[in-house]
Amino acid sequence: MPSAPAVPATARYEQVSIDALGTPLAEVTFVVVDLETTGGSPKDSAITEIGAVKVRGGVILGEFQTLVDPGCEIPPYISVLTGITSTMVAAAPRIGAVLPTFLEFARGTVLVAHNAPFDLGFLKAACAENGLLWPATASVDTAVLARRLLNRDEVPNCKLATLAPFFRATTSPTHRALDDARATVDVLHGLFERLGPLGVTSLEELTGLTRQVDPERRRKRHLADDVPHGPGVYLFRGPRDEPLYVGTSSDLRTRVRSYFTAGEQRSRITEMVALAQRVEAISCAHDLEAAVRELRLIAEHKPRYNRRSRFPERALWVRLTQEPFPRLSVVRRVRPGAGVFLGPFPDRRAADAAMAAVHESLPLRQCTTRLSARVPGTSACALADMGRCGAPCIGAQSVGDYAAIAAVFQTAVEGDPRPLVAPLLRRVDRLASEERYEDAAVLRDRVAVLVRAVRRRQRLASLAAVTELVLARPDGDGGWHLSVVRRGRLVAAGAAPRGISVRGTLAGLLTTAETPLGPDGELAATVDETELVLRWMEKPGSRLVELEGVLACPAPGTGAYNAFLARVDAGRTDRDPFADGRSLGTRARPDRITAGADAPLRRARLASPA
Repeated sequence: MPSAPAVPATARYEQVSIDALGTPLAEVTFVVVDLETTGGSPKDSAITEIGAVKVRGGVILGEFQTLVDPGCEIPPYISVLTGITSTMVAAAPRIGAVLPTFLEFARGTVLVAHNAPFDLGFLKAACAENGLLWPATASVDTAVLARRLLNRDEVPNCKLATLAPFFRATTSPTHRALDDARATVDVLHGLFERLGPLGVTSLEELTGLTRQVDPERRRKRHLADDVPHGPGVYLFRGPRDEPLYVGTSSDLRTRVRSYFTAGEQRSRITEMVALAQRVEAISCAHDLEAAVRELRLIAEHKPRYNRRSRFPERALWVRLTQEPFPRLSVVRRVRPGAGVFLGPFPDRRAADAAMAAVHESLPLRQCTTRLSARVPGTSACALADMGRCGAPCIGAQSVGDYAAIAAVFQTAVEGDPRPLVAPLLRRVDRLASEERYEDAAVLRDRVAVLVRAVRRRQRLASLAAVTELVLARPDGDGGWHLSVVRRGRLVAAGAAPRGISVRGTLAGLLTTAETPLGPDGELAATVDETELVLRWMEKPGSRLVELEGVLACPAPGTGAYNAFLARVDAGRTDRDPFADGRSLGTRARPDRITAGADAPLRRARLASPA
């Protein structure tokens, strides 16, 4: 009987292991990087120090550290936080000379950072500014990874200062780049120990860990099947067909589909998607119509998962009452003919700040008693004894004299705030010269709130006075987006694509446009809607097609205070340099820890006006 032919040795087949399907973590070289900067945003801040540690298989291969000259003074509070002063970096190289060396150090590695969007964002911006190509490399965020692997019973938050002692790091975070990078290495290794029981052994599994999609969310992707492309508004509806969430997008289908991917990591939205049963889409002519419809739907339905613009009726106004001796009060409604109204304000704190600023400038009475012009009282309050009130309550001030004081407030609201604001700014300068910086800062911030409120009121009034306004913006493809606005309200919207008559389209819009109700000269829409129209109108490329009425801002207005407001904004950024609203969140199932930012330092340089 002939024997079977021998099988060549080269024909053997072996089943590869799961580990062989990816890059084992033990064979990956990581560069853990940390930066110190002059602030929280690459737009207006610069790098002062880079620290990095190269590690593979638990073994440190090298370290990189250098101070960087940011090209500007380091704010004092940053020096307090990091210990890096302007003197220390005076002889340091600029970032353009440092980056090539760092990029060579990190070549072919996986970058790791704690709150990676912050550190990598600064590095990417610096590369772009210096004409260097940012390498296409994978990255790992230890903050997100910690939120994925740890629970509230183990750590209260996922700050580096909390995780380092939890994982018994050999180096404590000190807000110096190399120390923080060394601490992050130990945190990374501690987190790697948590990956073993989960079966995560490769780089591909690690980078995909924070981008996993819940099976429940993946199964609901069909809700986006019937959503069209193009601008519009979408509504997620719940089990009883109630609106859960309202949003807007320039591409409805793409935006709605993103809710069923790993890119959506907000916990409340994850909860909303779990409840959603269907998605309703409303196509719009352009982005302004979509934004306006979104505002109106949110105000009407008040969806539980929308956070902004749910209660436009809760806006606050400061009102100068109509009395023989008027006073200021905070109200929620603007009633035509019921006095002079300043606002709106987002909350009571802002309204109180503006009212306090007015009282600092004008000796208006602050008592709540309704005073008669004929029957004076018998005693005055403490403010009269302090010289901050003319005591009309005891007949020490006539109606005419008091009216001249109240007229300063009315004039400021309607056109010229200088008589009201100028004494306040002089007082800010005087307090600063007396080294009463805290008092000066409080008054300065109150003045800023007051000036912004005046500016907002005047802008709203300018559009409310226009009976009809037709605006056009290019659509980017040779056509036009058209909007019809009446007394600040969007009453019709349309589009004239390339080759279609704009006048013909506009005639149809004007015929079907809504007619707002209410008295002339008053806003026919919410403040938020009117401000959307104003911003759309002020974008580059907008055209004024037709106008019925007068569109003009009062003179001199608040233009003289632009520089003052800019300095106040800059001072606020300086006081809170790490006010970064970017979420570190991952999916909310299972629930994870919310990683907060370090508490901001509140002491800042006074931005007094010129």
